[in-house]
Amino acid sequence: MDGILNILKPPGMTSHDVVDFIRRLLGGIKTGHTGTLDPGAAGVLPVCLGRATRVIQFLPNDKEYRVEIIFGLATSTGDTFGEVISRNSASSLTSEVLEEVLRAFVGEIAQVPPMTSAVRYRGKRLYELARQGIEVHREPRQVSIYSLRLVQLYGTGTPHPRALVDVACSAGTYIRTLCADIGHLLGCGASMSFLLRTRAGIFSLEEALTLEEVEELFREGRLSGKLVRLEQALEHFPAIYVRPGAVNSIKSGSPLYWPGVATAPEFLQEGQLVRLCTDRAVLAVARTVADSKRPGYYQFKPVRILA
Repeated sequence: MDGILNILKPPGMTSHDVVDFIRRLLGGIKTGHTGTLDPGAAGVLPVCLGRATRVIQFLPNDKEYRVEIIFGLATSTGDTFGEVISRNSASSLTSEVLEEVLRAFVGEIAQVPPMTSAVRYRGKRLYELARQGIEVHREPRQVSIYSLRLVQLYGTGTPHPRALVDVACSAGTYIRTLCADIGHLLGCGASMSFLLRTRAGIFSLEEALTLEEVEELFREGRLSGKLVRLEQALEHFPAIYVRPGAVNSIKSGSPLYWPGVATAPEFLQEGQLVRLCTDRAVLAVARTVADSKRPGYYQFKPVRILA
């Protein structure tokens, strides 16, 4: 079984728990997810099966979230599961002020990964160190915030109002850090009280399956019909269709030279990633390289064999 399942992760489970559930359900098939979602969060978690685990790094991975932010409370973890480290009144907060602050975060920004993240430090995950009470220096990382939209601000006039905000961002963005940084700029502190991932790449919340639905579909023999195939998942790469005589050499990892190309897009660029295809399947993800022996022509070097 090869393809990608769009899973609705429930709160209370880790992303690994979800992957493990599906792996056991499907009899030990190779399984992996495309990006960790916090245990307390819910929403879209694409899970790759079989050959699809080979393309995780090539999938479109921008994200969208709906987050609830509580103002006036800053915590050690950036969410409401952590220890409160400061408590202030945010009773004067208005929608106009909040929207102005949100605009300041749109674009490319620097974020310091939280100690609760899965980033590695000297071979260990940061969250593993955090559980031991160890805090280490983390270098800021550049991420992109495409949009921040205030959906609703409620509880105004109280010490700890809350806001629902829709976020569209690049992969690697830490929403809890974004919430804390927004609170810092407001001067009152803030933390994340709820997080729902509404989209991950091409996968949307509306089409996500609960684990109960996955189990039922599997028992009925209908789960394969819900898989997103590799061809669809890699559609953002230009398609290079391969002549039959070149298929075996691609499977062995050899470059595809221009005589082996059946059809190709008119405009290609040096270094561009493409998918090498037959009419039935994707054979490989490859990189476009200028052919030194044939000026004006390209060859395509496989970087991940899928056939």
